[in-house]
Amino acid sequence: MQHEAATAPRPFWHRINTFFAFPLQTEPLTYGTLLAMSSLLFKLVFFLPDFLAILLIEVGIMLASSRYGFKVTALGSRGISRAADFPRELDDEWTHLPWKLFVILVVQGFALGWLSYVSPLLATLGIFVMSFTLPATVMLLVQTGSIAESLKPAALWDTIRIIGWPYALLCFFLFLLSTGAQVAIGLLLPLFSGLILLPLINLALIYFSWVMASLLGYTMYQHHAAFGVDLLPGGGDDGDGAAPDRRSPEQIAQQETDAQVARMITDGDVAGALGMAYEDQRTRPDELAAQRRYHRVLLLANKSASLTDHAQRFMALLVRRGQPSEALQVYKACRKQDAGFVVGDAPTNLALANAEWRAGDARAALALISGFDKRFRGHDSVPQAYELAARALVQGLGRADMAQQILKTLESRYPDSEPTQEVRWLLRNAPATTAVAASS
Repeated sequence: MQHEAATAPRPFWHRINTFFAFPLQTEPLTYGTLLAMSSLLFKLVFFLPDFLAILLIEVGIMLASSRYGFKVTALGSRGISRAADFPRELDDEWTHLPWKLFVILVVQGFALGWLSYVSPLLATLGIFVMSFTLPATVMLLVQTGSIAESLKPAALWDTIRIIGWPYALLCFFLFLLSTGAQVAIGLLLPLFSGLILLPLINLALIYFSWVMASLLGYTMYQHHAAFGVDLLPGGGDDGDGAAPDRRSPEQIAQQETDAQVARMITDGDVAGALGMAYEDQRTRPDELAAQRRYHRVLLLANKSASLTDHAQRFMALLVRRGQPSEALQVYKACRKQDAGFVVGDAPTNLALANAEWRAGDARAALALISGFDKRFRGHDSVPQAYELAARALVQGLGRADMAQQILKTLESRYPDSEPTQEVRWLLRNAPATTAVAASS
């Protein structure tokens, strides 16, 4: 299911500020700065003359920044304009686009060479045509990933025709941006000298190239329906007066899956809903939304064995994400279907017991860590489990006498540990308390 924009995208010339701001977002700014600073690494290539070492590193920087630029354009064409919303993985097809553009430029260079041999006037005309169609060439390359398609005059003309007269304005803006880097470098030269100039020049070139990439991507997004480009989940312009959709593509995809699973359950297709929920959590093992959905469907389907098996992983994930209270609810749901269900992971078991203790249920906390030292013999968290048991006995149940045995065990096995010191302090008044209780 494709997520379509609710309103027509604004013309690109209404969004100029956003294109200049794109490279200043956290991710591109950090990446661009690291790429620019890497130009100083030429000193490490000591076995080559400085000129060759700088050239080698500059080619690498150009390739890396170009790859990211194509990613910006490709995702921009699909409605993703914020770097924070970019998918984690780069499409394999996009990684090769810089090389394909290089091949296209070489082919065009040979064509220009032949035209200059035939007629200088034709060569001049050829340079103008190739410069004018270069934005359309890049758009076609992003859209098709094909060198041959990107060289077809008919395809280039269709791209220009779809954009219409604003294509000339687009070329003008791109020309200004391409000269902007030169102006910026001209301003830097009188102010700085030495090695620092190299990363500064690279940073200027990277900045303006990514501004151009953002502009091209948005222009394609403006006409994505005509280009046959499908928007990604969460993709789309905010539109004039519309509240911006700040959900990430992952969040929107999960909500769409939630809706599909809910429809299946409503229609009585619990098996289908279970299959969809299972597959989603299998492919996204670290996404809480997918794991929550599968847990809910397993409860509805009354699949006790699968429920308890999945709960072990789900509870551990919740604890790692700092949500032990939700993990405790998962545990209780499993106990309702299987009274013999026990937590198989020591950190998760201890986290659930602590959650019960913080909720004020000392008996439930003690029940969770009953036999902890035997089930998880030798685990680093055993002393913490002893401490929690002592605290629940003393502060929760008023049974300092029972906690004395725990202190003896801690002192014999972990004499210098922090839990031992805590329990020792907890029981500092235990003998007097016991004596008073006996006399009464």
